[in-house]
Amino acid sequence: MAEKTKYFVLKQKAVPEVLLKVVEAKHLLDSGKVASVQDAVDKTGISRSSFYKYKDDIFPFHENTKGRTITMVVQLNDEPGLLSLVLKIVADYHANILTIHQSIPVNGVASLTLSVEVLRDTGDVSQMAQAIEEQDGIHYLKILARE
Repeated sequence: MAEKTKYFVLKQKAVPEVLLKVVEAKHLLDSGKVASVQDAVDKTGISRSSFYKYKDDIFPFHENTKGRTITMVVQLNDEPGLLSLVLKIVADYHANILTIHQSIPVNGVASLTLSVEVLRDTGDVSQMAQAIEEQDGIHYLKILARE
């Protein structure tokens, strides 16, 4: 079984500069202020390899996450009841499922993309992600976006 991902909340001063620059480069790309990854890394002073190494692993934490949408991808085994279990965990955390897309399983593994609205009474999102990831048959969970 693969090692499960742990999430941490750090103060900005504890985060290495290269990671902060990755966040800045992602913001430049998302806002349209630069046209390419090369432009973003040139502007922030990091290498392309650093950008690609960390781009999926760091994003800004917004304290006003309530009422926001989180999009996650989950790779899971094609087993009866496993999708239902994932959806039950989301429901147990009082989050609202907005969209679900599951790919056709290949070699017994499917990819699930889930958009979830975080509501006022939703529990800790990182705990929800961890609870999903700890289930047998789940290969990994990655949070793709917060809106």
